[in-house]
Amino acid sequence: HVTRTYYIAADEVAWDYAPSGINEISGEPFGEQENVFVEQGPDRIGKVYLKALYREYTDATFATLKPRPAEWEHLGTLGPLIRAEVGDSIRVVFKNNTRFATTFHVHGLLYAKDSEGAPYSDGTSGADKGDDAVAPGGTHTYSYKVPRRAGPGSNDPSSIAWIYHSHVDETADTNAGLIGPIIITRRGKAKPDGAPRDVDREFVTLFTVFDENASPYLETNIERYAGEPETVDREDEEFQESNLMHTINGRVYGNLPMLTMRRGERVRWYLLGMGTEVDLHTPHWHGNTVLENGLRRDAVELLPASSKVADMAPDNPGTWLYHCHVNDHIDAGMAARFTVTQ
Repeated sequence: HVTRTYYIAADEVAWDYAPSGINEISGEPFGEQENVFVEQGPDRIGKVYLKALYREYTDATFATLKPRPAEWEHLGTLGPLIRAEVGDSIRVVFKNNTRFATTFHVHGLLYAKDSEGAPYSDGTSGADKGDDAVAPGGTHTYSYKVPRRAGPGSNDPSSIAWIYHSHVDETADTNAGLIGPIIITRRGKAKPDGAPRDVDREFVTLFTVFDENASPYLETNIERYAGEPETVDREDEEFQESNLMHTINGRVYGNLPMLTMRRGERVRWYLLGMGTEVDLHTPHWHGNTVLENGLRRDAVELLPASSKVADMAPDNPGTWLYHCHVNDHIDAGMAARFTVTQ
């Protein structure tokens, strides 16, 4: 088996939650309801925020961003996809290009104390603390093993998803945008790149309400994007509401790139959740159904930091809605579209 090495940095990125400038679900310009969240004003930040995002580089110099393939454009704010087959090892050479301490903390994989990426009173010292907080400009190499217990269980399909995220100030770090996906394939079921052999197309979607009020960049975003920063009342409930971005992969109101598949393909959806007690999500597909844990579904329940795998055999061509079915989240734009071609 192989060791898969990734060069990943935490970068500061100006992120547009709705780059098309319209509600792509309705096809109409933004109205009063949408403008609560996307309209910039004297005391409103609008739809562009400075965020911290994980991005992949070509090598340890961190000089050249690795281009994201077209089929993964839909990852949006999510960090690069980390893949492995059970039995592999993973190395993440991590660099912090942000202004605050960050880390790389994975779910599911096997790691020692020098690769946990979370500072707390755990009785360790010395080299086992280097992973706890990577200072601005600093680097750390995280090492993981992928034993059977990190891969699919007996009820799982041939691949499953985990998340990784920064864990210095976990709430602030994830609201800043530092979260990404890991896909682990069952031993003997993977292509050379680690992808499952029995799947034609994969989609990863994170349902979360990014709370920009809890981001370490709130003050920077007020100064940079509010029309008259001195007029902003940080305690005002309507201001706080305007900074709750109800997203699928960091996009609102259908601004996620179209998720495209062909009729009859074997399509695997990896569903991820993150956030607070309001982050109870029910991803729902129009026009087609999925199998999740052997159960027939067209909507799946998601909780923060959980992941589900749903397999679709699309049989109904057309462009269809894919959205969270929680009413507040529908109103606030947690929706995308997918197209099934003939």
